[in-house]
Amino acid sequence: MNLVTPEFGLLFWQILIFGIVLFLLSKFAWKPIVTALEERENTIADALGAAEKAKEEMKNLQASNEKLLQEARLERDKILKEAQVTASGLISEAKDKASAEANRLVDNARVAIQSEKAAALAEVKNTAASLALEIAEKVIRKNLSSDGAQKTLVDEFIKESKLN
Repeated sequence: MNLVTPEFGLLFWQILIFGIVLFLLSKFAWKPIVTALEERENTIADALGAAEKAKEEMKNLQASNEKLLQEARLERDKILKEAQVTASGLISEAKDKASAEANRLVDNARVAIQSEKAAALAEVKNTAASLALEIAEKVIRKNLSSDGAQKTLVDEFIKESKLN
């Protein structure tokens, strides 16, 4: 039964050795261990704070990126609208120029046709007049071969000229 009930001497030496070990540990080991634990606790807290700060910065960066993306989309839409307006303006300007050029060409063609028509009519009149003169000359030569026929023709011309 010695194991269940320790004797006084054994108990005394165990308490004395425990006290010495406790004193030595508190004197030399406790402060470095507690300091190391506090330092570790501080570094962990700092790391958690830095992680939280980085998380907040990431949220801010993400919000900033979203804002930049939205601005870029708006700018893109604005540029596309300006390009469409410019393109439609260029197209309408080109249509107007083409229409004006077509009208000018049609007008030039009309003027050319009118001048050609007038020239052709003048030529036809000149040709008709020339033919009429030739025919009249031949008829008059045949009819006026005698002096009596010439007198009669002159008298008729004089009467007609007075009537007109």
